[in-house]
Amino acid sequence: MYATVNGLRMYYEVHGRGDPLLLLHGGVSTIETSFSKILSVLAENHQVIAAEQQGHGRTADLDRPLSYEQMADDTAALLRHLDPTSADVLGYSNGAGLGLQLAVDHPALVRKLVMITPAYHLGGFHPGFMDGLADLTAAALDGTIYQQAYAKIAPRPQDWPAFVQKTKIMDQAFTGWTAEQVRAIAAPALVVVGDSDIVTPEHAVELFRLFGGGASGDEVGLPPSQLAILPGTTHLSIMDRAAWLVPIVEEFLAVSPVK
Repeated sequence: MYATVNGLRMYYEVHGRGDPLLLLHGGVSTIETSFSKILSVLAENHQVIAAEQQGHGRTADLDRPLSYEQMADDTAALLRHLDPTSADVLGYSNGAGLGLQLAVDHPALVRKLVMITPAYHLGGFHPGFMDGLADLTAAALDGTIYQQAYAKIAPRPQDWPAFVQKTKIMDQAFTGWTAEQVRAIAAPALVVVGDSDIVTPEHAVELFRLFGGGASGDEVGLPPSQLAILPGTTHLSIMDRAAWLVPIVEEFLAVSPVK
């Protein structure tokens, strides 16, 4: 299905019934390449709304830059089009950053926030990771699941090189969010990373603390936010960990937010 939001013809899918759960895919990705292992399982208990952002998958690009701010505005417009009063939000990789931006700019729409491999500032990545973006080309991604998915479902498969370049420019311009912006988010958050992720475990703990975590729960009670570090897990393999991810996410979403 498509909805026209902010001049963008945005592709989205709705699966299942229950409280709305919005899925936000990773960079140069699609609904399937990010969520094929967990979407149908989550749809057993939720109304899953999965959207493809500007230039991604079945959503054609526009003559405007890619940015977290614009994608958050587009996503907010989609949610308002679908008319839930609020939704739980789950984002992976760039989608985790998009979820964070959505909670900053459109807080009334975000009930709970699940961020899988999030970095809220540049220091969250392992040293040298962002330097590798300088060498990223469309040709370097030839044959990957991302390029193959784009070739199969994009409205204009020939746009792949320009799309990769536009994504690269957005990632190179990334500065992140301030601690003050994160602390101001009222929605409880679940932070999930792999122990061998592109995001350091220390950064995951830092972000968890900004959402009110990190104290002794036996003494002061459990915080509304949670942290999970999955063992033996990388950035690319984390979304294959459905047997771990789904129960962790479901338990977090089932707990009523602290008022």
